[in-house]
Amino acid sequence: MDAKTYIARREVLRKAVPDGAILIMGNDEAPMNYVDNPYPFRQDSHFLYYAGVSQAGLALLIEPDGKSILYGTPDHPDEVIWFGPHPSLGDHAESAGVQESADIANLVDRLAALRDGDTEPHYLPPYRAERSFALGVLLGLDPRDVEGRASAELIRAVAAQRSVKDGAEIAEMEDAIAVTAKMYKATMRSAQPGRTEAEIAAIHKAAASASDRHQAFNPIVTVCGDVLHNHSYANTLEEGDLLLVDSGAESPHHYASDITRAMPVTGKFTSQQRDIYEIVLAANQSAIEAAAPGVNNRELHLLAARTITEGLKDIGLMKGNVDRAVDAGAHALFFPHGIGHMIGLDVHDMEDLGDIVGYEEGEERSDQFGLAYLRLARKLEPGFVITIEPGVYFIAALFERWEGEGRHKGYIRYEKLEDYCGLGGVRIEDDVLITEDGHRVLGPPIPKTVDEIEDAMA
Repeated sequence: MDAKTYIARREVLRKAVPDGAILIMGNDEAPMNYVDNPYPFRQDSHFLYYAGVSQAGLALLIEPDGKSILYGTPDHPDEVIWFGPHPSLGDHAESAGVQESADIANLVDRLAALRDGDTEPHYLPPYRAERSFALGVLLGLDPRDVEGRASAELIRAVAAQRSVKDGAEIAEMEDAIAVTAKMYKATMRSAQPGRTEAEIAAIHKAAASASDRHQAFNPIVTVCGDVLHNHSYANTLEEGDLLLVDSGAESPHHYASDITRAMPVTGKFTSQQRDIYEIVLAANQSAIEAAAPGVNNRELHLLAARTITEGLKDIGLMKGNVDRAVDAGAHALFFPHGIGHMIGLDVHDMEDLGDIVGYEEGEERSDQFGLAYLRLARKLEPGFVITIEPGVYFIAALFERWEGEGRHKGYIRYEKLEDYCGLGGVRIEDDVLITEDGHRVLGPPIPKTVDEIEDAMA
């Protein structure tokens, strides 16, 4: 990716939003406990897409005539002491193919001049409080009103453009998955009774650090897979445990991967673990095989739900008609989340823009438990990259609540569930490109079948 890439992207955006100016704000440093001790910096993904510069304190203005200006703070001569030689604001503008750079202190006057000429700038909704305040200052708005005045036209244009990935973006994502494969290889070789989740998480992250890569998100490394977003590393691995790992690395240009695997701590699945794992694997594989242009991702979700329901019925945990059970949402006791989401520069790509990314305009989410959490429920198109991530979980508190309420007694064998409480959860996730005639699972293979995982752990 070079200056031509970013110029072309801005030209596409300018044609999609032909009127007015377009303001794309970069992120600032976020202090951890005082100004000079910030969290690791991560640039705004929209800014990365249209400018490609990972530097704090920048803003990109695309003028009505198409000219782009990069605003930032000019270097102070003493900065070389603390940061060494580094690109100047002008260098950043050149790398982004931007015609001009200017002191960000002048941006408020330029925006005022545009508004005086009846040109209101389009901007995206902020997801950080400090962005709301900054936009309030720049645009003369009450910060509480900033989000409500974000440009619906710009949101639609950005979502449409960023949803379709080109060859360079796919290469970045496969690069990220290749690093993630190293992370999983190290983890499968290291997981064993007596070690702690913290130790395994450190080994897992170290494989990315050794490649000079950041995590796409804080990894889940837990023997409590029944807690879907469990970021604690406090447990010790014991015989009989399943270890669930959900993680991803970033590529050099900050594209994400997102892979999940579950593995037996002893290196061999018990028969009960194998039964559940094979059910989730079948759901993962059936959804992948069905992924193609024109297929609605809700269909993939429901296909996975039916596959899981059939499998749970086969081992005696569910009963009755499979289709009716899924229509009623009974399966969500075990599979309470959506099948997956868009992925790209964000691990949940463009989630800051809301449901316009995953749902057709005017379409609302279901209010059914489980299906309500489906992030992507629209027809798939060539160039989309999605995650396919079914799971089965044994959540004791949810079992107790549903049984107490008498929910779906015609489909769930509550008397059988106690035997599985303590198993935790199994989730299997891959990143899948929708092609012109079908799909392709991205990246090098990461052990996924029972035999592959047991061999990798040997």
